[in-house]
Amino acid sequence: MPAKASAPAPAVAREFEIVARRKDGKRWLSQASTYSVATAFVKGEVEVHGDLLEAVRFQAARAGNHWKRQAFDAICRWNAWQLTQRWASRTATARNIRFHYDRSNDFYRLFLDSQMVYSCAYFNTPEASLDQAQSAKLDHICRKLRLQPADRFLDIGCGWGALAINAAAKFGAQASGCTLSQRQYEYAVHRIRRERLSGRVSIHETDYRDLPGEFDKISSVGMFEHVGRAQLEVYFRKVYHLLAPGGLFLNHGITRPAPIQSDAQTLFIARQVFPGGEIAPLHDVIQAAERAGFEVFDVESLRTHYALTCRAWVERLTLNREACLKTVGEQTWRTWRLYLAGSAVAFEDGGLGLHQILLCKRGARGAVPMTREYMYSG
Repeated sequence: MPAKASAPAPAVAREFEIVARRKDGKRWLSQASTYSVATAFVKGEVEVHGDLLEAVRFQAARAGNHWKRQAFDAICRWNAWQLTQRWASRTATARNIRFHYDRSNDFYRLFLDSQMVYSCAYFNTPEASLDQAQSAKLDHICRKLRLQPADRFLDIGCGWGALAINAAAKFGAQASGCTLSQRQYEYAVHRIRRERLSGRVSIHETDYRDLPGEFDKISSVGMFEHVGRAQLEVYFRKVYHLLAPGGLFLNHGITRPAPIQSDAQTLFIARQVFPGGEIAPLHDVIQAAERAGFEVFDVESLRTHYALTCRAWVERLTLNREACLKTVGEQTWRTWRLYLAGSAVAFEDGGLGLHQILLCKRGARGAVPMTREYMYSG
């Protein structure tokens, strides 16, 4: 008989049911690590009826109280997968990026917004649509960078090209982007041609470490999570050398609160979703940037915005289940749905953060105004 686990019923709780398809399912669910339950869910051995996010929150909290989970988390902190991040060759980096992003453009289209933006949106109100919030995010970044006509702008890890296109079309920049994903590159180049921006936007399928040139403004959005803590200084030094004197660099990415360490959930994501990725505490990121020669001008937390973004993605994945199964198959659909649900819970509960850090070369004069008003005008 399948085993069932249900949450207590507080006044505003959303209903859910966790079903383990095994004889000892109920006992197993009460003792299993987050990694084990997640793997079973992906294989279809565990099913969730009702609110997936609340089920994830409930199961993670229950498993966290068991000694086996605590022991497994400790083992994960010393797992060999972490060592690979210290020697991130270009070949390994490209392989890891393509593992995640080259699944299928059609798959990503089923849950992303119309511009295919795969990073934290910016909700002016909680009721804003995903399309509105992603468009607002693109503008927010461009305003923070004080993008001007003819600025040489680079977007590192440009995804499907939305930010580079926005920088050129709405702010007049001469925009470039780079990605290691072949599918993203092909999509971005096609969109640039379709929108007749070929003379103002260029996308390159290359590692950011191999980029030449000098740029007035640089962004990196949802990319440095792939770099790894051991490579953060290498990353910031490269960006420093690409940035023109008096230029601005905006680094936008996921951070981990300082007391929280790698655990079973981290291992699941590293193996099933983002191989080679690692999330660093905010203080490590800032320290690495300062060691490379940067000065921090502004730090903004968008944690609650990313919670709303991930919720929207989960809802779209759930709504478009049949189309997803035809595109990538059930295990991939289950993996992404669980990964995004777990991410939404982590952002809601403070287990993950999202920070935009605005940087310039130390001692630069006149790079930004005296106040932040310019970021929110328009």
